[in-house]
Amino acid sequence: MSAVERAKELQPELERLRRSLHREPELGLALPRTQEKVLAALDGLPLEITLGTGLTSVTAVLRGGRPGGAVLLRGDMDALPVTEESGVPYASEIPGRMHACGHDLHTAGLVGAARLLAERRDRLHGDVVFMFQPGEEGHNGAGAMIEEGVLDAAGKPLDAAYALHVASNQVPGGVVITRSGTITSASDLLTVTVRGEGGHGSTPATAKDPVPAACEMVTAVQNWVTRAFDIFDPVVVTVGTFHAGTKASVIPDTAEFQATVRSYSESARDRLAEGLPRLVRALAAAHGLEAEVDYLRHYPVTVNDTDETAFAVATARDLFAPGEVWESPVPTNGSEDFAYVLRRVPGAMLLVGAAPEGSDWQHAPMNHSPRAVFDDRVLYRQAALLTELAERRLAATAPAEPAVAG
Repeated sequence: MSAVERAKELQPELERLRRSLHREPELGLALPRTQEKVLAALDGLPLEITLGTGLTSVTAVLRGGRPGGAVLLRGDMDALPVTEESGVPYASEIPGRMHACGHDLHTAGLVGAARLLAERRDRLHGDVVFMFQPGEEGHNGAGAMIEEGVLDAAGKPLDAAYALHVASNQVPGGVVITRSGTITSASDLLTVTVRGEGGHGSTPATAKDPVPAACEMVTAVQNWVTRAFDIFDPVVVTVGTFHAGTKASVIPDTAEFQATVRSYSESARDRLAEGLPRLVRALAAAHGLEAEVDYLRHYPVTVNDTDETAFAVATARDLFAPGEVWESPVPTNGSEDFAYVLRRVPGAMLLVGAAPEGSDWQHAPMNHSPRAVFDDRVLYRQAALLTELAERRLAATAPAEPAVAG
């Protein structure tokens, strides 16, 4: 039986797990109920399981029946601080929390791969590490798991690492898409506090108003990036918060804003980290004010290995129908802490379309939206693809078996 056929048989079980996870989303690095559900789903499989100490991660190692290398498969598990408005019957039962990025699907899909690979254990040429990761949404759970030894869990160097990520509106449901090189952007955070001297709104000359200076900074950073960076190595700066004052007639002492900063190369990222603080400090000084600037380097650029990407695309095309595997000409604008794994191990991240069947996927709510809906049909596809990536990659570098004497 093929991996796809067997995964289809597991679909009802994976769907139940996914919906259970969806009803009880958890945030950050502490996901105790999610961890319990994953352990229950893995119970009875021939796995060596290690739990995280600084986070509720699950690392499971499957030892293959034949000698060989090791491959890692990642599935992230955390949700977002979003109040769900999807209208699905299994919607979040916890106000202010939602699996709005599809990590519940990633978790269930990785469980499915563990089930399938355990059934194929005797023919596996090496070991598979299953990385069930908390804290992808801004908490660097991948980095924490690396510090706790996930990349060394097999007791041998990893040959490759793979991860899948569902998308509610980037491609049609079921379509697999990836690219060689940069697959997701770097993500950094700029926080600026402009300090002035408050006063009465009727007499601004007697105060040092931080609001106009901060407003000027917001527009200046947008203008600067269009003039300082090559359009073929783009950057995106978006101011998401702006806070100042308490009353129309009061000039406040401070104004603060925060911006997400996205880039697609390390050279552009370095220039942003140096140039944005310099720009806002200069504007503050021009207004006779001071600016406190905090530039936090968050997730780096996620870079797919060329050879591993070609292998993953070929594997997906073997499994799925013609036209269901695409190669993207451009990266996606999201960011990923799987980047830290791919800095240490050659591998690839692939996106899987999860738009509901028959939906207008191009206009559907995107990942992170409170109205985002992900189709359970991608579960068996994820399980089958992860299974084949691991099994075929191990077989590709397996040592030659001794000939049997006649």
